[in-house]
Amino acid sequence: MDSLTTAVRLSASSLRGHRRRFAGTFLAVMLGVAFLAGTLVMGDTLRAGFDTMFGNATSGTDAVVRSAGTITTPDDTQGTRKPVDAGLVETIEKSGRAAAAAPEIQGAGQLLGKDGEPIGGQGPPTLAGNWIDDGELNAYQLAEGRAPSGPGEVVVNRGAAKTGDLKVGDTTTLRTPDPVQVKIVGLATFGGEDGMAQTTFTGMTRADAEKYLTPKPGEASAIRVRAGPGVSQQELVDALTSVLPKGVEAITGEASATESTDNISGQFLSVFTTLLLVFSGVALLVATFSIHNTFAIVVAQRTRENALLRALGASRRQVTVSTLVEASAVAVVASAAGLAGGIGVAVGLQALFPAIGFPFPEGDLVISALSMLLPLAVGVAVCLGSALLPAVRAGRTAPLAALRETAVDHSGASRRRAVVGIGLALVAVGLALAGVLVSPSIWLAAGGAVLALVSFVVLGPVASSRAVRVLGGPLDRLRGVTGGLARRNALRSPKRTAATASALMIGVAVVSLFTVFGASLKATMDQTVNRSFAGDVAVSTPGFGAGGSGLSPKLAPELAQRPEVETAVGLGKGAAEVDGEGRALTVTDPKPFARSFDLGDVDGSLGALGDRGIAITRSEAEKQDLKVGSRTELAFADGKKETFTVRAVFGRSELAGDYVITRQAWAPHRMQDSDTLVSVTFKDGVSTAEGKAAVAATARDFGNPDVQTRSEYAETSASGIDMMLTLVYALLALAVLIALLGIANTLTLAIHERTRELGLLRAVGQTRAQLRAMVRWESVLVAAFGTAGGLALGGFLGWVLVKASDSTTESAFAFAVPPVQLVVVALVGLAAGALAGLRPARRAARLDVLRAIATE
Repeated sequence: MDSLTTAVRLSASSLRGHRRRFAGTFLAVMLGVAFLAGTLVMGDTLRAGFDTMFGNATSGTDAVVRSAGTITTPDDTQGTRKPVDAGLVETIEKSGRAAAAAPEIQGAGQLLGKDGEPIGGQGPPTLAGNWIDDGELNAYQLAEGRAPSGPGEVVVNRGAAKTGDLKVGDTTTLRTPDPVQVKIVGLATFGGEDGMAQTTFTGMTRADAEKYLTPKPGEASAIRVRAGPGVSQQELVDALTSVLPKGVEAITGEASATESTDNISGQFLSVFTTLLLVFSGVALLVATFSIHNTFAIVVAQRTRENALLRALGASRRQVTVSTLVEASAVAVVASAAGLAGGIGVAVGLQALFPAIGFPFPEGDLVISALSMLLPLAVGVAVCLGSALLPAVRAGRTAPLAALRETAVDHSGASRRRAVVGIGLALVAVGLALAGVLVSPSIWLAAGGAVLALVSFVVLGPVASSRAVRVLGGPLDRLRGVTGGLARRNALRSPKRTAATASALMIGVAVVSLFTVFGASLKATMDQTVNRSFAGDVAVSTPGFGAGGSGLSPKLAPELAQRPEVETAVGLGKGAAEVDGEGRALTVTDPKPFARSFDLGDVDGSLGALGDRGIAITRSEAEKQDLKVGSRTELAFADGKKETFTVRAVFGRSELAGDYVITRQAWAPHRMQDSDTLVSVTFKDGVSTAEGKAAVAATARDFGNPDVQTRSEYAETSASGIDMMLTLVYALLALAVLIALLGIANTLTLAIHERTRELGLLRAVGQTRAQLRAMVRWESVLVAAFGTAGGLALGGFLGWVLVKASDSTTESAFAFAVPPVQLVVVALVGLAAGALAGLRPARRAARLDVLRAIATE
């Protein structure tokens, strides 16, 4: 019989006899693979759902005519396009290839719900446009009511109506950003869904759309075209290209649908699935430590058994292969179970998304070969890789080991390990410091962070002995003999303790990293507002990102007329190319702007901007080699280029932006004009409460935007960070769960190893309660070591991330350590250790004393 067959039989016999040993390993692999598979399946399903939805919505559009050029800025990757002449509809219809064409006008428009609160705006766009009467060219389909036909009549997508508790016949306000009273006469769907993800849409008559969404009549965002009989989309585009004026292009309907999918779902999917994949990786990394520890303990417990096999003629290869076959069997079965679990995760997410307000496109799950094979391969690779070193160690077992008792493992605390670990830690700190302080480099900082993690793992066995002695010191006094035994048990094998704690350490480190980074972002936002914002209250819309329609430019002048107000200035947004690169412009009235925002040292005069002057930050002036009096050319989205004179150079950008122009300069090039923020300063003697009430009374007529004090505005601006941290904590719960399984599995195996010892303790008078407490406190000590190491590592990595971010941006990042949150993380880690020890403690207490003493 060949050696491989013998090894397989040995493995099968061992697995049948010791199934419970691998329960923790099975669960760790299954959970990691399930999370990874669920992420991939969900991503494929979402992508296919959006493709289908956009395909259905635009199935009647064969070509889209639009402006060829766009101006993109760092905070607007989709870019700004010049409007096209709506009169091109006649040219298109005369081309001979088009059956119908309709102008499409689109801009920002935010509906207020029945309760007066804005609908949407927390990232996804809130859109308004003209209702296209041609049912095939209109991406929205009328589901209830009728199309708008008179002034103030609108159709809204059904999802927005449900969110705002609105129905046909209701009257509400639409921010364009000027508030417009509208009456809902119809509800619409998009591609068969209640809406385009969380995007809201309000359809108006063409006359109203031109009045509120465009700078002048006769312009459109694009023109939708339907092909004549027998004309393909590409043939239609080719025919249109020859008759369109310079600067205007035609693309196929399929290309337009693909672009829409990428713009609406592509960015969301790439960010969200990448985030999930990162946490899948963290979960699998944590699982690696748990799996390795399980096999290391199993191999150590089978030393005499493997030695007997070697004495009876088994080769090193047979013993090694036998261990790897066991790992392979566990890996394949657990990974297969993980694939089934992954499909369940995707189904759960498909049901969860609508519940939290994100309409998951309807359709069956898309399960691709890659979504199944990749998690399966990763699960098997992780399990085999984790078991490789223990398997090799098993093969090296000497036959004479069968003649002696197994010694306690002290191999982890060697001097060589300490030297290597300290060396790696020093290199890690050096690389991190070089990457964030000496020569700013994300790659150097990232390299230092990775090496720091490696050094912690290498130093774990060395540090565990000292750490457990320190952390367990109070147990001798508080818990007497029980606490002392728990501490000694945790000290038995430094390598085992460190490997068990490392899984929890990684989970806690990532939690601590994001906690520190989130607190630093909030502190940075607070610092930015306090340093740059000199107003008493801020008026803003609650939406951030792409959502919201902004504030009416008429609001600031109206507020300035209030007797309580000293100054009121609005900040608008624009875009232009400077030296060939897209730049965001701040559009404002410069005199009150300078009084309401701290701009640092200013060279020149902001009051002298006029309609051909510009103010820029000192950093941008140095990049462009400009100074006060220099000239620079700005290219706007409408295709016009104008030369501006630098009238002022100021120190800080932050809330002010890098480029500032007046409203007069922006007016000829504006699209849909709006403000993002209005700063209000009160007159002397006006209290904050009195002034805030006066501002809110005026703002109520402009769509009821938020009126906040400086501290409230800073807190609201940072609200997205808390949402991010909540998501991070929820995702990391899986990694912590796997770490707990690792601790519980290690303790369970250790109890099996110490069966005779536990029986003797019970025989000499230890009670069941004392035995349970001893095991639980051992678990808490291991968890305390992992938690302490995770907090230290996470704090260091958080500092590196903050400093690396600081070196790549103009704004100064503030490093903040949130003590309350980190104490909560520490307490959760200790509680997790106590929880992980419950089952092993119960099992230990149930041991039969006489059978335990008789155990070999």
